Amino acid sequence: MVQFEGYERRIGKINKCLAEYGMKSLEEARDLCLSKGVDVEKIVKGVQPIAFENAVWAYTLGAAIALKKGVKDAASAAEAIGIGLQAFTVPGSVAEQRKVGLGHGNLGAMLLREETKCFCFLAGHESFAAAEGAIGIARTANKVRKEPLRVILNGLGKDAAYIISRINGFTYVKTQFDYFTSELKVIEEHAYSKGERAAIKCYGADDVREGVAIMQKESVDVSITGNSTNPVRFQHLVAGTYKKWCQENGKKYFSVASGGGTGRTLHPDNMGAGPASYGLTDSLGRLHGDAQFAGSSSVPAHVEMMGLIGMGNNPMVGATVACAVAVSQAK
Repeated sequence: MVQFEGYERRIGKINKCLAEYGMKSLEEARDLCLSKGVDVEKIVKGVQPIAFENAVWAYTLGAAIALKKGVKDAASAAEAIGIGLQAFTVPGSVAEQRKVGLGHGNLGAMLLREETKCFCFLAGHESFAAAEGAIGIARTANKVRKEPLRVILNGLGKDAAYIISRINGFTYVKTQFDYFTSELKVIEEHAYSKGERAAIKCYGADDVREGVAIMQKESVDVSITGNSTNPVRFQHLVAGTYKKWCQENGKKYFSVASGGGTGRTLHPDNMGAGPASYGLTDSLGRLHGDAQFAGSSSVPAHVEMMGLIGMGNNPMVGATVACAVAVSQAK
């Protein structure tokens, strides 16, 4: 028998979704995926090894729905996967109310469509979760795109970017920002591998102004913020400032705010408001976000607490893209 975290609270919605797409059980969904050569567990755990079991089953349901729908392209598969993720949201939870499952599917679809040229993981620090998400995308998205998707990491701290680049085989881009002329100079670029990971560029910024200049240099089309470190010093401010610049200069930019949720806060006054409070980090995301997710960009347990599944929001982006590509290439 299938078991996963929060089974009792989730299974009613899941069974309803299964029936809607002509399946009797999650085991049937898994068997359908495997019969088409889509090993969802291998994909999900390959992106974030510490993901919960409910993440594996949520993506299994989503991939099976895409196969049942008979979708032909990866972007449509991503949208269908979002239906499966949404079915796993706990009734009444922040994730259900925000339709975060569908949001992840739509974000994945956006990255698989040609009009999106550059995607940015915009973090308060260069993190392993952002790296996991980036690797998942780089490994798969370009299998189905005509023009390769450029993936960058943009975070606070040049040392952190350097370390993450070396460990993960990314290309470290060292920049210097001239605060008098507002000019961003690239001092050096160093690729720490020769494979697919080298295509991912990793930037470290000293502050918000340099972070915005990096977004402008790469002409970022879509980004997702991290939320656990420096949200009031870097990522939300960079996304909001860059969005204002894009609107003033006629550029389309879709900003996803990752994180937050009821009670997530940085200030005791907000905590005093109890569950009625959005929390400061959550509120910041609402100021610039075209879509707002729930829970940590990296920690599976916090996303689970918000009622979605046990997988960080950043790795989830990579898993959605990877599963969608696998479905589109199914036997």
